[in-house]
Amino acid sequence: MTANTGVAPARPAASGSGLSFAGIIRSEWIKLRSLRSTVWCYAIIVVITVGMGVLLASTFSSGGFGTVGGVQLAVQVATISLSLSVLVASVLGALVITGEYGTGMIRSTFTAVPRRIPALLAKAIVFSLSTFVVGLVSLLATAAATLPILAANGVDVEIDAEFLLPLVGGAGYLALTGVMSLAIGAIVRSSAGGIATSLGLILVVPTIVGIFGLITQTQWLIDAANYLPSNAGSFMYSVPVEGGVDPLTGATMLDPGFGLLVVAAWVAALLVISAVLVKRRDS
Repeated sequence: MTANTGVAPARPAASGSGLSFAGIIRSEWIKLRSLRSTVWCYAIIVVITVGMGVLLASTFSSGGFGTVGGVQLAVQVATISLSLSVLVASVLGALVITGEYGTGMIRSTFTAVPRRIPALLAKAIVFSLSTFVVGLVSLLATAAATLPILAANGVDVEIDAEFLLPLVGGAGYLALTGVMSLAIGAIVRSSAGGIATSLGLILVVPTIVGIFGLITQTQWLIDAANYLPSNAGSFMYSVPVEGGVDPLTGATMLDPGFGLLVVAAWVAALLVISAVLVKRRDS
């Protein structure tokens, strides 16, 4: 005869939260779209992109474009705003994660996702895809608005791969730069610090390196400036020119595919660093 002790058999401890990666993606999408800063930043990107493109196209009759080719001119008009809209994407990218650190919500996120890295990757995927879509829609809308203006001034551009690929590259550059800023935000865990570091890497560092290279006439330094994120990214949405050499600085220009690899390498390196720190540090 056996006695019933009334003690339930022990269950093995759960190894994780039970939340699938698809569930984490949905959670991060809900967070992103519910932030007021997301709506405002994406709206600013659309307004800046279309507004600056139309403004530039409308000045074509003044002759300020010189002898720039038709496709190159149309791409330049459609993407002229990227140097500004990329700053907006960088600010939003930093806020996506530093906002959670500032409010303490990051503790709830890491409680739901104890391994932490899937949460970071989900943030990067959701934000990059959203930013890419917004950027591409904005650039296509700008092209649709500006091509008739250019055509009225004698610049007829065929809508083919040569014209569309730089627009896709511009949207990709916008998304990658935003993710780079997100990774920096995860590293510094401060909104002000993340934004300042991101904008410094995009704006200040290339300017300093470029000026120093030109003053000292150091060719390797001039060439090295092309491998900084913003300079390499600019080649992603440009039409390749013959010779592949910048007539002003003498630097070797990157083709769009290689520019993409350089920016992606920056993003990957910063994401790895941020993942290691997120895993090791207390939230």
